[in-house]
Amino acid sequence: MVEWFQTQAAGGSLALAVPVAAVAGLVSFFSPCVIPLLPGYLSYATGLSGADLATGEAGRRRGRMLAGSVLFVLGFAVVFVLIGATVGGVGSWLREYRDEITVVMGALLIVLGLVFAGVFTRVLPGLQRDWRIHSIPSVGLGAAPLIGALFALGWSPCIGPTYSVIVGLTYTDATAGRGALLSAVYALGLGIPFVLAGVFYSRSLGAISWVRRRQQLVMLIGGAMLVVVGVLLVTGWWDWIVQWLQLQLVDGFEVAI
Repeated sequence: MVEWFQTQAAGGSLALAVPVAAVAGLVSFFSPCVIPLLPGYLSYATGLSGADLATGEAGRRRGRMLAGSVLFVLGFAVVFVLIGATVGGVGSWLREYRDEITVVMGALLIVLGLVFAGVFTRVLPGLQRDWRIHSIPSVGLGAAPLIGALFALGWSPCIGPTYSVIVGLTYTDATAGRGALLSAVYALGLGIPFVLAGVFYSRSLGAISWVRRRQQLVMLIGGAMLVVVGVLLVTGWWDWIVQWLQLQLVDGFEVAI
């Protein structure tokens, strides 16, 4: 595994894909699918009521907020990693069609990016419909990982545009390890802000309110990122950038084994 990671990183592939995966996760957190409902999910994961959160109890029970949010993130991270590993494993059987699959995934990313940015909202409003599990009991820390897993499964149609970046980048060098790693990075991009919001809940309310007032800008930036990655995949520029990075990372030194 270590040798594989070194080879991928030295080849420039992960050096380019990992930051994109992290940004995709961050965009997902700030999207309308997640951030408006953050207090509710913190309540589900920690067992504290909405009234407790509103009255400052979260600040007095920071340890519980940390434990609940971390367990919640671990729950959805496991789901994403399993999905990524499955996609990579299946993709490894389709290596002979790599170029065709990359172009198709790139074209899909362009469409999903435009959807995410709201370009088609007036024509096809159903494309941005909020799909999720609406009723989850507030049962506290013991069930926080399960609630996190339900979050990953229940929100899949909603956060699908951003997670599709991971699927597209997995197919550029399809292996189960690559899919799992990029999915884990995506989960960190989505999960770290969630944990910070839980630990510093009172302070985070102002930032959350600021982001919600600029939700459309967040969607436009996220959609633009998806479109750019899609164009790079369709045109073959992604491979060219990877090759350039390979020269920068490998030329002049030998990667330790």
